Amino acid sequence: QVQLTESGGDSVQAGGSLRLSCVVSGYTNSVKCMGWFRQAPGKEHEEVAVFDNDGHTRYADSVKGRFTISKDNAENTLYLRMNSLDPEDTGMYYCAADHPAWCGSRAAYDYTYRGKGTQVTVSS
Repeated sequence: QVQLTESGGDSVQAGGSLRLSCVVSGYTNSVKCMGWFRQAPGKEHEEVAVFDNDGHTRYADSVKGRFTISKDNAENTLYLRMNSLDPEDTGMYYCAADHPAWCGSRAAYDYTYRGKGTQVTVSS
């Protein structure tokens, strides 16, 4: 089993920045792809940023140039740096991970493992 614990969510004004963290524990060597997805009230899940099986990054068009995904392998921690935040970025942000066999066929919101989420609220 793999456990994911997010932190860093907050309420900020438009134009502000946040950094989300996700500590990955358990059988961490069993997962390969890791990333973030979000869900806003009344909206579908949206994949935000991902490290794929090959370690390449993938971003939603809506966050390109503003968000940066990174990781610290030594600390088993995944990060999401979010700049120039907009009220449209408001939502619950989840960290997710999956085994290599599934990474190529799933979006982050369908990954096998996910955390409980951290709330990001951006006010205008």
